[in-house]
Amino acid sequence: MICMTCGTEYPGAAAPGACALCLDERQYVGWGGQRWSTPEALARDHRVRFEEAAGVTTLVLEPTFAIGQRAFLIPHRSGVMMWECLSVVTDDAVARLQALGGVTAIAISHPHFYSGMAAWSEALGGVPVYLHAADRDWIQRAPAALRLWEGERCALADNLELVHLPGHFEGSAGLWWKDGPRGGGSLFPGDAVQVVMDRRFTTFMYSYPNAIPLGTRALAGLEARVARLRFEDVFGFAPGRQIIGDAQARVEASFQRYRAALAA
Repeated sequence: MICMTCGTEYPGAAAPGACALCLDERQYVGWGGQRWSTPEALARDHRVRFEEAAGVTTLVLEPTFAIGQRAFLIPHRSGVMMWECLSVVTDDAVARLQALGGVTAIAISHPHFYSGMAAWSEALGGVPVYLHAADRDWIQRAPAALRLWEGERCALADNLELVHLPGHFEGSAGLWWKDGPRGGGSLFPGDAVQVVMDRRFTTFMYSYPNAIPLGTRALAGLEARVARLRFEDVFGFAPGRQIIGDAQARVEASFQRYRAALAA
């Protein structure tokens, strides 16, 4: 079963009484109450659209569903990895991915985007799924090839690292593509660093839908971790939310702006 509000997939054929992700204060139960669907029903009504975003291939569900995140295809020497995940797997999308050479692994930033990770892993041949171990208690349907990583960094390839960016969740993570797609490096931070609507700044929240800010201690820790990375671009969780060029300076300015607002 799949939660209609957050898009998380649960094991079994019977609907759970409630979605653990939506009951948490960082998320919410839909105003119409807890509602569920099935992968088969959603696949009949949705398709996976492939589109380019500033040199990166992305996957989005059409029509949009649940939180509305996009997934990214990141090339490396051994193939292509998928960063983030969608709730719905379609035969057409899997066929297209296989035609591109397949996917070697999936990695996800935080529990709100775990979505259909087990189904995608199975459909792509049992590829490993990388999640930070600090968020293991939020896993609802675990992939058979689950890989829990710990600490501050996890190297996936010569030019790809998972980086620990706690704050929004204890195990929130980002993907650091050190040399791509334009040569200066890119950061894919999930919701740990959120590109805002004017795309000149980012923000940092404990809960985005419920407007709970990130506290000063968590903010300082996140800022220190981001400062150790080098990147020119930031790709946010949703279509269109990216800062292309000078992104590191924009993120640094955003930390300063956020800190000043907390102190006002």
